[in-house]
Amino acid sequence: MDLLALALMGLVFLASLVIQGGLQATFARYSRVANGRGLTGAEVARAILDAHGLSHVRVEPVPGALTDHYDPHAKAVRLSEPNYASPSLAALAVAAHEVGHAVQDAQGYAWLRVRASLWPAASLGSNLGPILVLAGLFLGALGLAKLGLYLYLAVALFQLVTLPVEFDASRRALEFLRRMGFLGQQEITPARQVLTWAALTYVAALASSLATILYYATLLMGRREE
Repeated sequence: MDLLALALMGLVFLASLVIQGGLQATFARYSRVANGRGLTGAEVARAILDAHGLSHVRVEPVPGALTDHYDPHAKAVRLSEPNYASPSLAALAVAAHEVGHAVQDAQGYAWLRVRASLWPAASLGSNLGPILVLAGLFLGALGLAKLGLYLYLAVALFQLVTLPVEFDASRRALEFLRRMGFLGQQEITPARQVLTWAALTYVAALASSLATILYYATLLMGRREE
């Protein structure tokens, strides 16, 4: 069973590499293609926010690549510096996606609230869960190892709830871009490709967590049988 779990983890790891490669290649490709209206990611984000009565939500640049996110506490859409100033198709897709989260927040989107409520447990499980599992196995304290496994389950639950949040934000993004005329019909497909590859990274993260949980569980069962 341990070998099966390790093989599954290996397959998930390879799949994650493929997805990351696909995202980077797709993003790089459409980062070099300007949108027909010449609008930057920041301009589009600002326009969509204002159209939804969210003029109080700031649009800010942040260092790094693909560091784009929405901060619900600060009420700020933060775009990586390349996407903030770029008029590329990729930049518009990412900017609209992050605004999608801001609109979810403003409308009280249920899954976003559930995800926020799970974040403290998921953060604790991510940092402490593996340590407790390995320490418990090393010390022969199976109760401690089981506690670590249960904590790590919160990570998988958080990632599971993240999926509808991310897919809905991408759906909203494409609708914003289409309805408000920021992208032409032929530009929608490239934007959808960028958002699809990005969404697949969350699927891969969930699969990785589930494979890790299976591996830890097999280790626990093996120790119990000794």
